[in-house]
Amino acid sequence: MLLWIALAAMTGLAALVLLWPLARRGTGLTPQASDIAICKDQLAEIDRDLERGLIAKGEAQAARTEVSRRLIEADAAAQAASQQTTAETGAAGRRRWASIVILVAVPVISLGLYAQLGSPADPDQPLLARLDGPMQNASTDELIARAEAKLAANPNDGAGWELMARVYVGLQRFDDARQAYANAIRLLGPTPERLANYGVAMVAVANGMVTADAKTAFESALKLDPKEFRANYFLGLAKVQDGDKDGAIAIWRALIPNNPDAADFLNQEIARVSGKPPAPAVQTPGPSPDDVASAQALTPEERGKMIQGMVSRLSERLRSQGGSAEEWMQLVKAYTVLKQVDEARLALADARKAMASSPDALKQLDDLSKALGL
Repeated sequence: MLLWIALAAMTGLAALVLLWPLARRGTGLTPQASDIAICKDQLAEIDRDLERGLIAKGEAQAARTEVSRRLIEADAAAQAASQQTTAETGAAGRRRWASIVILVAVPVISLGLYAQLGSPADPDQPLLARLDGPMQNASTDELIARAEAKLAANPNDGAGWELMARVYVGLQRFDDARQAYANAIRLLGPTPERLANYGVAMVAVANGMVTADAKTAFESALKLDPKEFRANYFLGLAKVQDGDKDGAIAIWRALIPNNPDAADFLNQEIARVSGKPPAPAVQTPGPSPDDVASAQALTPEERGKMIQGMVSRLSERLRSQGGSAEEWMQLVKAYTVLKQVDEARLALADARKAMASSPDALKQLDDLSKALGL
């Protein structure tokens, strides 16, 4: 009912906006009739003054001539005003017809369009009802709202909170992610991964600053797993923020042996903090002499299968475990040699994602892409 009242009010307002210019008309009194009456009074006054001897005959004639001239002008203006009034009367009639047409046409056309394009027979669809609809028809916002409604109804669903935390991170809703990870830890218990995720979310909320609460989360994660990478990295970053660059470098260098895939990134961070060039990347060893001899003993077809197997294993390892920029470039070159251009481009895209935090590595990948014509 309220909807129809609102629609009727909107239609009336639209009609009023259209009719307002048509309803305007001039309201001022024309001065022509008044001017004519004044001129005639002046002529009679001149005659009376002449009879009483108040003015000379020559002066009376001159005054009569001037007043007569003004009388002629006033009469001409009166005739023009009469013609204009006639035209305005016709225009007023047309405005009345236009008003009637608008008053009838606006509601009729609006209702006709709504009947054709709208859904007057459909029931109301509030958000709560849409959340119970089919999953395949729901938008991303509706799916998130649906999940949030379920968590509101079941706030002790720890797995649900952990899943929502990951979703919030993907949407860059870091404050919501922080709260969701806190709920997951409270309900499911602390693990190194959950505590590290919780700390990272707090760092994101603080725009990259490692807060005291984030440090506490990272330190708790290291008590459960001293090798937890993110906890160690951000505690090193906290030392940089506290002015202890040497302490940060020591933490990051200790991470390299157990995290070879992150060696490039850590060396870049060490170089950034120390102001020194990064350490040279560890080169991936090539095939041994025995491997070369075995390959030479194979037929071309067998050799091709062996090479394809090596490339496939390298690809699987890099995509599952990550690797250095040099290893990614080796994979891209291998696909190019095998004339598998599409695979080379996919490997290049994966390499850029993996090396997103290393500007130098991205530049190397861009140079390789240009050199290979990818």
